[in-house]
Amino acid sequence: MARTKQTARKYVGNNTGPKKRETILKKVVKTPKQIKVKEEPVEVKRTKTPGVRRKVVPAKRSVKESPQKPKRRFRKGTVALREIRKYQKTTELLIKRLPFQRLVREIANQGGPGGQTEFRWQHDALEALQEAAEAFLISMLEDSNLCAIHAKRVTIMPKDMQLAARLRREDGASE
Repeated sequence: MARTKQTARKYVGNNTGPKKRETILKKVVKTPKQIKVKEEPVEVKRTKTPGVRRKVVPAKRSVKESPQKPKRRFRKGTVALREIRKYQKTTELLIKRLPFQRLVREIANQGGPGGQTEFRWQHDALEALQEAAEAFLISMLEDSNLCAIHAKRVTIMPKDMQLAARLRREDGASE
């Protein structure tokens, strides 16, 4: 037979005499959900008679507050795989535009004559630079991932990045 849940019960005895003994079965009831009472400001209405004012108090409203459910936890890696699929489908840029533009302007201004110069940038130029930077980063990470897989690992390490850069001949130490 399947197990079923039973409610907790509490026995309370009434002792009125030696022969009369009644046992009352009382159910233990859980405390009800919290009820929040909203009070609205008191409105003052004028009556027809001058100098006499009447207070009108609106009825109190009770709002039941439902207990917050705990945030759903997914297994390790599930969210990462979902994000990978999401970003593979989209063609939008992955780095936010404004922080990237600020960084580019800061680097360009430091390299100018005199140390601090204000260069002006066309919107298309900044967008093209960001597109190229993201393409480079993504291809570099793909190569690093292949190096990690070749080493029978799942995690990318700095040595994978260095090997990928060396194989691309972007690192000057290889020659």
